[in-house]
Amino acid sequence: MAIIRTFRRNDDGSLDFREAWYESYEDDTLGQFVVNHGAVGHTSTTKDVKDVDEETGASLLAAFEAQCAEDGYAEIPVEQQFWAIAQWPAKTAGAYAERLRDTAVQVLTGHLAWRGLGTIERTSFGTGTLNLHILTPDAKKVVPALKAAVREHDLDLAKLRIGVAPYSEPTVLKQKHPSPPKPFSID
Repeated sequence: MAIIRTFRRNDDGSLDFREAWYESYEDDTLGQFVVNHGAVGHTSTTKDVKDVDEETGASLLAAFEAQCAEDGYAEIPVEQQFWAIAQWPAKTAGAYAERLRDTAVQVLTGHLAWRGLGTIERTSFGTGTLNLHILTPDAKKVVPALKAAVREHDLDLAKLRIGVAPYSEPTVLKQKHPSPPKPFSID
């Protein structure tokens, strides 16, 4: 499933996003074309066109991409984005840590995606930690969104730590949650 994800910075500095994708129904030649859009950090609006064949889906994606360009939307280069690390203590990479990882990935993937706040690029286990590496266009808005998702799904907000760094400097993480800031490492 190919996805086109674009952003536009408004005069007030806020970001809007538009994304679209075509996905086939399971064991079928038809699928759906989906458009999702809104202000970054807020729940988006979604519209879909059902029972679309692959060729029509591809032409709808091309038209969507052209309209985005015309309206001033474009992909944000990764160099202009940020890393947000959601981190929980995990003494070992055993069953508990794997369940926590799987649940956190599932919960946060949807929560971030429907708000235009980024994608989980990978997970890792550090020394006593579980780390979710999130590529985000907005370092300020991703922190409260992560905290809200963790709180809503009982993923233990008290143990969550969040660090943020520019994409080009992933080792220069600054702790954003909890306060007061402490040194933050993913090792």
